[in-house]
Amino acid sequence: MNDPVATESPNASNAKAGQAANARARVYRRARTISVIGTFVVLALGCLYVAQSLLLPVVLAFLLSLVFSPVVRTFAKFYIPNAVTAFAIVLTLSATVIAGIYGLSGPVSGWIDEAPNIERQLRLRLADLSEPLDKLREAQKQVTEATDQNNGDEDVQRVVVAEPNLISQAAQGAPDILAGIALMLVLLLFILSGGDRIYQKLIRSLPTFGDRRKGLRIAHDVEREVSRYLATITAINILLGIVIGTLMAIIGLPNPVLWGIAAAVLNYVPILGAMTGVVIVGVVSLVSMQTTGQALIAPALYLACTVFEGQLITPMLIGNRLKINSVAIVLAIALWGWLWGFVGILVAVPLLIVASVISNHVEGLGGLRELLGPHAASNTPDRTIPTNSK
Repeated sequence: MNDPVATESPNASNAKAGQAANARARVYRRARTISVIGTFVVLALGCLYVAQSLLLPVVLAFLLSLVFSPVVRTFAKFYIPNAVTAFAIVLTLSATVIAGIYGLSGPVSGWIDEAPNIERQLRLRLADLSEPLDKLREAQKQVTEATDQNNGDEDVQRVVVAEPNLISQAAQGAPDILAGIALMLVLLLFILSGGDRIYQKLIRSLPTFGDRRKGLRIAHDVEREVSRYLATITAINILLGIVIGTLMAIIGLPNPVLWGIAAAVLNYVPILGAMTGVVIVGVVSLVSMQTTGQALIAPALYLACTVFEGQLITPMLIGNRLKINSVAIVLAIALWGWLWGFVGILVAVPLLIVASVISNHVEGLGGLRELLGPHAASNTPDRTIPTNSK
């Protein structure tokens, strides 16, 4: 008579061995997938960083085309050719950029020339906090004196590295900046002149009819939401800049126009832009005003205006149909700022809107949609961004 334990043990051991092999295979497949995705992400970030001089004007051109494409379509209804409207838009943008650079060149160069005096005045105003800095400066002086000693060897040559100042760095980077602006404007002209041909080519490249319908819907939603957001935020920022510039002129802060423009530009950066503006205006006010009490008025007014705008005006005008959580906004600003500098900070939120709209339409991007969405339980409202209404 056969022993049942003896007959079942080989089958059980084979089953366990098969399960272990399947588990190892799943682990290997998961590790391979993670390594492939990680390698792709690293290579993509490297390409974005290295090719920023090419990609940044292209991204700016496409974002601006999303803003002005509805304008081109509106004028097309009155039988105005797309090329004429596109040329007028590009010409207006070019004139605005030239006027802005010319108008700000005087105040900015003046502040750069006065940088030593500003530093000296700031040290006098912050005399109570200068003791730790004096100790650090004295320690640095001792280290410098120690390194200058060459043990009596007069043949030792001293190497001094002279770093370029801010003006020379700006002069060296000016050709690249002008070339990028020219590329952006030319590309924007051709995109706007083409009208919907880019969308048509995009749809034709998709394989199935369902994919084409979804692609067309995504393209139109991205255009509508980005253009609506940027147009509304631009109007709000212009009004905010006018108010802040007027208040700075009333209290007697030098160059109020400069601070109004700076407030309008910095307000494109959620959360961090207002904080940066308050700090800059506070430092300038501390140097320019006679007393500390007067110096606190300018940053207090700046902070009050940005809080009123961020908590009341922007939510009221944009709406509450989609909220992107603040963590995602800060991480996006940090990422694009690290990749593309200040311009990357400005385009971080529009690119985040594009990713959010795409994740709302594509089923496989549910994880991204969950990461960008607001927190389930939060007492603090997140930054409001418009989205599509189905």
